[in-house]
Amino acid sequence: MLMDLIKNRHSIRKYTDRQISREDLEKILEAGSFAPNAGGGQRSMMVAVHDKELTTKIGQMNLAKFDRMHLAGNFVSKEQPSTIDDPTIKNGFYDAPTVVCVFCQDNFLFKTADAFCMMENMLLQATELGIASCIISRGYETFDSPEGRQLMEAWEVPQGYTCQGFVILGYINGEQPQSKPRKPGRVKIIEA
Repeated sequence: MLMDLIKNRHSIRKYTDRQISREDLEKILEAGSFAPNAGGGQRSMMVAVHDKELTTKIGQMNLAKFDRMHLAGNFVSKEQPSTIDDPTIKNGFYDAPTVVCVFCQDNFLFKTADAFCMMENMLLQATELGIASCIISRGYETFDSPEGRQLMEAWEVPQGYTCQGFVILGYINGEQPQSKPRKPGRVKIIEA
């Protein structure tokens, strides 16, 4: 059931070296391609990097300009620590063997919403397949360098597109985290 997938999906930041299959990656990308998108324009695109060495390189680029000064919180998880929790982490993709980069038209008002709809669809498909995942931000900063622009050109990302975020994929190293209790007061229903 869909609600079970939603409740069982967790942000995973510890991965084994085991690569996901090409077949599973294609299913995850298909889920992303069927995400809702503003006006049905399908303006976003995905570039999947199914190469552990290259994902590590891009993950290091992701952290190169990471500014801890603008963090909203200072603790994410004891079981699945983030770069916020552990400044010794040097790979913004947490050693996941696969990453999907989501690029959107830079001048489009709903680019961020479109990108996150794609990413959520991919996370749910990955969960159904038993693949761990997490959304990673700092897309623009990751490719804002000569090296980053060179990758985008090699991948034939159109001019005027920027990266909105990433979905990292792989197999969890350790135990599946438990869901945190839901905070009260976050849901309200107003009726006549």
